[in-house]
Amino acid sequence: MSHELHHFSMGMWVFFLAWLTSIVGCYIGLTCARRARQATVRREKRRWTALASVATGGIGVWLMHFTGMIGFEIPGAIVRFNIWLTLLSVVLAVGATWFGLSVVDVDEPWMQWVPDGLRLPLGGVIMGLGVGAMHYSGMAAIRVAGTLDQAVPYVLASLAIGIMAAFTALWLSLEVDRRAVRFPAAVLMGCAVVALHYTGMAGISVVLDPLAELPEGMTAVALLFPGFVVGVIALAITVVLLMAAPSDQDLQHEYEIADWIDDVR
Repeated sequence: MSHELHHFSMGMWVFFLAWLTSIVGCYIGLTCARRARQATVRREKRRWTALASVATGGIGVWLMHFTGMIGFEIPGAIVRFNIWLTLLSVVLAVGATWFGLSVVDVDEPWMQWVPDGLRLPLGGVIMGLGVGAMHYSGMAAIRVAGTLDQAVPYVLASLAIGIMAAFTALWLSLEVDRRAVRFPAAVLMGCAVVALHYTGMAGISVVLDPLAELPEGMTAVALLFPGFVVGVIALAITVVLLMAAPSDQDLQHEYEIADWIDDVR
């Protein structure tokens, strides 16, 4: 018989904190993706793409997931997390985002085999499935004295949401230029990421075994604290790099000077 589950055991503030975390990560990620599109040097473009992947995948997706997990509780049971599967989920989130952004980058040499019309759908599907894999590898990291099952309809629904969210994120990374548009775009992406997470969580059922050994691993809070520290440091570095980068006006002047030099030659 399935045991009772709580997803907001610490109150609704956890939900809003998770949503805000996703919005911040997605906003910084969209800003970095815009910088990657503007870059003319391959090394600089790849640097901004990597930063966009860390911000969107690492902060907007993974950190949101484990922020929400601090509200997950099984009354009367101990819940722990396997550290290695948790680290794998980080790699999947960042890697899937990086791959999706690389697919839609028309200047990426190793992606030239992808037809232009297939770039956005292919990137959205692969990135969405990667984000879903992040969520379910994170769920596979849960350790309880019993068994934890996922209802297939909820799994499929969450993956569909993940693909739609990834498609939207990649499309926005190509279209969003103005700051006033990037913020509502980040809110929309944050809503999609949260929807994926809690749709998947709604399909969980747990059967406890009173004879099973107590689970080993880390608590959600113990995982989240270093995650937040690393996330804040990563965001701080990214924000500093964005502030130090040339403004749109500076870039325009550089392009005009380069065009003038070409004309003179």
